[in-house]
Amino acid sequence: MATSKDLPDVGGFIRDLRRNAKISLRQLAEQAGVSNPYLSQIERGLRKPSAEVLQQLASALRVSTPAMYLRAGLLDDKEGQGVLAAIAVDPELTMAQKQSLTQIYETFRRENARLAEATEAATTTEVATATEAATAPEAPATVAAAATGPVTPEGTPTEAVLESVAVTEAGAAPAPTTAAPEQTAARRAARKAAGAAEEEQS
Repeated sequence: MATSKDLPDVGGFIRDLRRNAKISLRQLAEQAGVSNPYLSQIERGLRKPSAEVLQQLASALRVSTPAMYLRAGLLDDKEGQGVLAAIAVDPELTMAQKQSLTQIYETFRRENARLAEATEAATTTEVATATEAATAPEAPATVAAAATGPVTPEGTPTEAVLESVAVTEAGAAPAPTTAAPEQTAARRAARKAAGAAEEEQS
């Protein structure tokens, strides 16, 4: 792998890029927002540009900022930067080819990063949905009370049918109360009548 020591000085790199782009020193200085003497000193290796100036120069020269940082020794050879470094020092490639390869490589890396983020977001959403479904309280099952007594032809207990009809028509049945006085008197009268009938038969 190439290291910063293997790379040409950043001033010579900037000069080569400028000449390859066929722009003057003054034009590049204006586009990058730096003074003409300052840029001249950078190209001659007399001044070391800051990261911000390197970024402005990279933008003006239409080269990737990481490639410019690599030339200046501001990036470690990791996380794919080794590829950029290898492209930068390959003697069989022209400057234009190096720029094109660098841009293509970074485009692929950005696209893969976006796909990875989208996949991670989709997975997180699926996990959250599954977790919510698993932790949601289940609706209590309705258990019908067992009915006793005769049943209808369909197999439904008649008491349950009558109770259902009564509740539907008159609402819930009131709580049981003591028998009304009229009901008690009627029962007594019925018992007396039954006793009288038995006496007559005897």
